[in-house]
Amino acid sequence: MIAYFLLVHRYPAQFKRLFKAIYVPGNVYIVHVDKSSGTELAEELSDFLAPYQNAEILVPKDALWGGYSLVDAELRGMSRLLAMGDQWTHYINLSGQDFPLKSQEYIRQFLSANPGKQFIRALDQRKTRPETLNRISHLFVEADGRISETGVARPYLADATPFIGTQWKAVTRSFCEFVCHDPKAERFKDFYRNSFIADEAFFQTVIMNSGDQGMVMNDDLRMIDWVPDGDIKLRPRNYGVKDFGDLQRSTDLFGRKFDAEDDTEILTLLEGHLKSQAANLYRPTVHVPNPVSHSRVPEVIAA
Repeated sequence: MIAYFLLVHRYPAQFKRLFKAIYVPGNVYIVHVDKSSGTELAEELSDFLAPYQNAEILVPKDALWGGYSLVDAELRGMSRLLAMGDQWTHYINLSGQDFPLKSQEYIRQFLSANPGKQFIRALDQRKTRPETLNRISHLFVEADGRISETGVARPYLADATPFIGTQWKAVTRSFCEFVCHDPKAERFKDFYRNSFIADEAFFQTVIMNSGDQGMVMNDDLRMIDWVPDGDIKLRPRNYGVKDFGDLQRSTDLFGRKFDAEDDTEILTLLEGHLKSQAANLYRPTVHVPNPVSHSRVPEVIAA
C-alpha cells in the first residue's frame, strides 16, 4: 500500500483527473489545499473526495513558496497518513499538476522490488550548490504571507552536512515515522524553520544526517524538463501532446508538470496509456541508479 500527499492550489478539474489516475482502494490519501486559494476550492475538493475511501482534506493553512510552511504542511500530512493506518509502506508526494506515467500496480511492484530505498534527490549543498548557501547561512522570517531576509548571519548545525535537491520524493514509512516523531529530527525542524526554500533541503538533510535511513538513491522518480526562468532560476516546463512519446517511454513513475487548461489532450493520452499498462501485466525491474554517499558527489541538478 502507498500513502499519497497532494499539494493543490488551483485547477480543480485537473486535480480530479490526477486523483482518479492514482486512486486504488487500500491506499491512503491526504490532500492539502492552500488556504490562500479560498474556501470554495477546498469545499469543491472535499465534496469530490467524499465517496472515496481513505481520502481526506488536511486542515488548511497557508503554504507559501519558499517558506517552511510547505515543510510544515507535508509533516502534518505525513503525521495524518501515519495515523490513518499501519498497512502502507511508502509515501509519495505530488502536486495537483503532476500526473502518473505508470499504473498503480506497476508503482506498487516497483516499490516492492526496491525495499528500504529512499527515492529523493540529495546533493551535498556545500560541494555542488554553494551559490544556494545563503538560504541557510542567514535567518529568514515567514510572516503575514511573505518571507523576509533579516541579514542576520548564523552558524550551521553542529556535526551536520547540509543537503539540497527537489521537493519531490518516494520514501519509506519508517523515514516518515522518524522525521515526524523522533526527537532527533527536532533540531532540523528548529533550524530550517528560519531558512529559505526549506522544502528542497529539509528532508534531504534529515535523511542524510540521521543514521541508517536506508539507501538514498538520488532520484525522485519524476520526469521534469527544467527550462530557464530569468537569469538564474529554472522552472519545470509544461508537457503537451508533442511530448507524449517521450512520456510514454519514460522509466520515471510521474511527470511534472501539466496544464490542462492549456493542453488537456495530453492528459487524455496519458489516461489511455495507463489503461493500456493495466491490461498488460509485467514486473518492474529493480532500480539501480547510483546511491548517494558522502564520499561521492552525484550529478548536479536544478533545485
